[in-house]
Amino acid sequence: MSTTRLPAPALGDGVTDEERRSALRRMRLLATGLLVVAAVVYALTVGRAGGWGFVNAAAEAAMVGAVADWFAVTAIFRHPLRLPIPHTALIPRRKEALGKSLEQFVAENFLAEDVVRDKVQRAGIPKRVGSWLCDRGGSRRVVEEASTILTGALGILRDEEVTTVIDQVLVRRLAAQPWSPTLGRLLEEVVRDGTHHPVVDLTLIEVQTWLRRNETLVRRMVTDRAPLWVPDWLNDRLGKRVHAEAQRWVDEMVDDRGHAGRKAIDDLLARYADALQNDPDTRAKADEFQQRLLSSPGLADTVAGLWSSVRGFLLDALSDPDSSLRTRSEEALVDVGHRLVEDAAFAARVEGHLTDAAGHVVRRFAPELATVISDTVARWDGDDAARRIELHVGRDLQFIRINGTVVGGLVGLFIHTVTVLVS
Repeated sequence: MSTTRLPAPALGDGVTDEERRSALRRMRLLATGLLVVAAVVYALTVGRAGGWGFVNAAAEAAMVGAVADWFAVTAIFRHPLRLPIPHTALIPRRKEALGKSLEQFVAENFLAEDVVRDKVQRAGIPKRVGSWLCDRGGSRRVVEEASTILTGALGILRDEEVTTVIDQVLVRRLAAQPWSPTLGRLLEEVVRDGTHHPVVDLTLIEVQTWLRRNETLVRRMVTDRAPLWVPDWLNDRLGKRVHAEAQRWVDEMVDDRGHAGRKAIDDLLARYADALQNDPDTRAKADEFQQRLLSSPGLADTVAGLWSSVRGFLLDALSDPDSSLRTRSEEALVDVGHRLVEDAAFAARVEGHLTDAAGHVVRRFAPELATVISDTVARWDGDDAARRIELHVGRDLQFIRINGTVVGGLVGLFIHTVTVLVS
């Protein structure tokens, strides 16, 4: 299995590796110094009678404790004295098992759904985000970052590639499926719900406005189509009459939602929706129009031109800090921030969605997320991993050696005392 050397970690406590290395070295010297002191005391008191026997016994036990704990601490990271003693150099040899254990620990204690949901709820994310967005600088930062990302994405996309994707993925799929049944059902739903009425209203208002502004044109259209033998005065009166009747009829349709003309439009749309679904001739004509439209040679050029125009507009708007797109986006984010802060019900809904989303992600992907730990550890170089870990925790582990020396000496003194008293 290939291994990789660990990169230098990004420290969050401001302590550098060199400072950690220096602190570890000092603690090693202190622990080793205590062992040397114990050894010197033991050598100076060997065979001496009286109270020196107690000192000698304490020094002897202190050496035993110091060496035992040195062996235990060293065995975690390497082979003591470079001797391949079994069950030593645990981290280099057992890093895969360590990674698996860490993976299981994180998955069970940090990526548990109830833990994550509780953390998200207690974090108060909606109000924090809302307070940040209320500040114009926060909203501007979001828009700037989004503009940078979108500009980069639009810069990567080439016009010919986008056109090819639209042609192969969208147009061809649309051409392969008949539209008429789907359009018929959609139109039927629209007519039944009356959602087409705003479009009818807008169309009638535009026709009404056009008729008011173009009376002369309407009269000329009638005059130009009249026979040559009809007198001009009659043509003029006929043109005025046609325009007046058309104007009156459209005005009535605009003002009266129950007008017969509106009902005729609804009936026409309803009949056409039914024909798109059930009449073979209508469906055949619709399918023929669909194929003719999608196979038109000019469609690709139209799509390419439309994409190029949209892309150019977006690039210009995103690159200009004062463009209406960016300005309105900032204002919209500020409004959202105010709602998150001031509208408790809205903030609660957002928090509920965030909590559900976090719970879903953990429920579905926690095992895959946790495997990042074991996979990363498996790629580490064992010796380098041991050195890195020792650099971070080795200083504290030296206290085990110090405590072993002190406790060993006290225990040796206690045992020697008991032995003297018993004997």
